[in-house]
Amino acid sequence: MTVDYIDAYRTEFGVEPICAVLSEIDPDNWKISPSTYYAAKSRPMSARAISDIVTKVAIFTIWQANYEVYGVRKMWKAMRRGGADIGRDQVGRLMREMGIAGARRGKRVRTTCPDDKATRPPDLVNRDFTATAPNQLWVTDLTYVPTWSGMVYVSFITDVFSRTIVGWRVATNMRTDMVLESIEMARWSRGHRLEGLICHSDAGGQYTSVRYTERLEEIGATPSIGSVADSYDNALAETINGLYKTEVIHRRGPWKDVDQVELATLNWVHWFNNERLHSALGDVPPVEFEAAWHAARQPETEVTLINQG
Repeated sequence: MTVDYIDAYRTEFGVEPICAVLSEIDPDNWKISPSTYYAAKSRPMSARAISDIVTKVAIFTIWQANYEVYGVRKMWKAMRRGGADIGRDQVGRLMREMGIAGARRGKRVRTTCPDDKATRPPDLVNRDFTATAPNQLWVTDLTYVPTWSGMVYVSFITDVFSRTIVGWRVATNMRTDMVLESIEMARWSRGHRLEGLICHSDAGGQYTSVRYTERLEEIGATPSIGSVADSYDNALAETINGLYKTEVIHRRGPWKDVDQVELATLNWVHWFNNERLHSALGDVPPVEFEAAWHAARQPETEVTLINQG
């Protein structure tokens, strides 16, 4: 600490005068002679100092590659996944020394415009956002992004089982069409018929429309709607919106137009599905979690086929 202080001011004041002043101000903690200073400067770096530098580079590389949003716990998990033998406290210390930290979510803003006259499907979820397999329960919601060209709206559809974003759409309006297009993307990625699927949303006018219900029926899905103005009734979808706003929109703006937002959303969704660690999934990415589920079921499928044969 004393050596660093002298390094910062030696050009302006000189080493000897600084040592004299420091020794006079606080001889117990700051006393140092010029010869001691020069000896410290010529002393080779310790093994710990060298190790810290190498580890800091690795931490910073991972932090940058993951939208600069990982805090200590996720950074520690990411380092361990990469094969590093490192403790959580060490990660925290090095991140503090580098002045980097994880992203913190802000307050949410509702974008729901409920249609009080529309017939609403029942709430089939009752705040139980759990699933035992893919394509049992999807949740969907809208959020908004201010741009220099006007407001842009984003729709996400998420599979509750693996947290995979299966469909999304960016548009300059909140009409039903954007929601239908996000369903089409989910339909393309997950299958044309998904019997038994529940698709849960809030009571926005887009989700109570006849066209929305009919599109879900085409793929074998049943709509479910939570209470109006109650964020807990669509909590998981709103969590996805919050992560999106925190991890990309607030950190990388301002935004020029819908095209810029759409490209950023495309990149974020790919990272979110394939690379982002999720604590609810045991700190693995959604695609990896779902692949492990399918791999675990493969022997069961093979046994069933043999028995049928």
